[in-house]
Amino acid sequence: MTEKSGAQISQKAFIQSVVILFALMMIAGILTLIIPAGQYARTEVDGRETIVPDSFALTERPDYPFWRWFIAPLEVVTGPDGLTVIVITVFILMVGVAFAVMDKSGILKAALARIVKRFEKQKYTLLLIISFFFMALGAFFGIFEEIVPLVPLMIALSYSLKWDTLTGLGMSILATNMGFSAAITNPFTIGVAQGIADLPAFSGTGYRIIIFIFMYILLAVFLTRHAKKVEANAKASIVYEEEQETRKKYSNFTSEAIAAENSRTTPAIIFLIVCVILIFAALFAGPFIPAISDLALPIVGLLFLIAGIGSGLIAGVGKDAWKAAGEGLAGIAPAIPLILMAASVKYIIASGGILDTILHNASNALQGANPVTAALLIYFLTLVIEFFVSSGSAKAFLIMPIMIPLADLVGVTRQTAVLAYVFGDGFSNLAYPTSAVLLICLGLTAVTYPKWLRWVMGLWVWVILASLVFLAIAVTINYGPF
Repeated sequence: MTEKSGAQISQKAFIQSVVILFALMMIAGILTLIIPAGQYARTEVDGRETIVPDSFALTERPDYPFWRWFIAPLEVVTGPDGLTVIVITVFILMVGVAFAVMDKSGILKAALARIVKRFEKQKYTLLLIISFFFMALGAFFGIFEEIVPLVPLMIALSYSLKWDTLTGLGMSILATNMGFSAAITNPFTIGVAQGIADLPAFSGTGYRIIIFIFMYILLAVFLTRHAKKVEANAKASIVYEEEQETRKKYSNFTSEAIAAENSRTTPAIIFLIVCVILIFAALFAGPFIPAISDLALPIVGLLFLIAGIGSGLIAGVGKDAWKAAGEGLAGIAPAIPLILMAASVKYIIASGGILDTILHNASNALQGANPVTAALLIYFLTLVIEFFVSSGSAKAFLIMPIMIPLADLVGVTRQTAVLAYVFGDGFSNLAYPTSAVLLICLGLTAVTYPKWLRWVMGLWVWVILASLVFLAIAVTINYGPF
């Protein structure tokens, strides 16, 4: 049987994700029957909808019959988040096609073979550099979903250096998420939240740089220890059995890939590098040019599609490019129902009229709390809301208008409240099964959600403890300017 090109979502990972998401959809539906409906008044501020803090009132329960829980993944496309869901779906399909063509042409193998040959005696230096690079993308520019196309490349690189799938995921999407969470100038969390709190744009950077450095050290130690353990004994990896099929695709290809290179390989790699440079240029420009920022995901997807098909054709893949494109499209297509099901959890909660009630009841916990406790409660409140609302900027407009007045009342500086929000928004992104990015990344590998959670918790425990300490310090030093 001929091996299919591109990323192929495993059947086991797909079924497991469907079961988990279906259970969450049903739980969300049941909550709409138990929790009273309620609503905050909303107003527009600078073109963005925001909540009026003291306006919550119970309302009549919406007419939302239970049978609509089951069709929520279809309804979500026409709902308030429909455009976002469609954009993400198209992005993933374009990426799937691009990688399949590059895979078929041998470009990926040739590029990886050169990297492995260059760093074969400095592999852990390479691990630290790559991890820092991805973490910086998240911390400074708020890049997260856009990294998905690079995940298969990092996993292949990890195999080449005698590590495992988890190491590849760790130095790419996990590192990006760590940076997104330990944000320095992330415009989608720091920028939006500080704007709502009337803080100077990107103020308080010095303290956040300290936090970033500490979180990078935690990540570096975690990944290095894991990689060394796997290198010493491949069976020590908790995904050793599951990844054997995907390993075959990339095993021992370094010398073979170099031997298979021809006169077209170098021009194809150069074309690919130019496209990647253009992608990063678009990502870096996004926070400063609103027009690019709003279209970042489609731009990245289109550039990757051009990079994949263009480099494949230059490399001489010929008519096989279209067959590979079809295989890539089919391989990534199972991600679509997963994205729709993940988005439908929030859709069910909102359609049942209980999203604002959950937010109101959670915010009541801050009444009368001391400053340290209040800061921690903002953190945990954001963790709860993150389960239903994954967008960082959307969540800021949902939570911050309520949290800022409460923070003022209990003596927590607004800068500390913003920091608590950013921690809660970011560190849960790769832990919750409602995260579309997590589901897509795991779907591209043989790693199941329970195995991922088991592995990443070894880092998350230390990250959460560290974030609690940083919040307590922020309260103590009156982290400001106010």
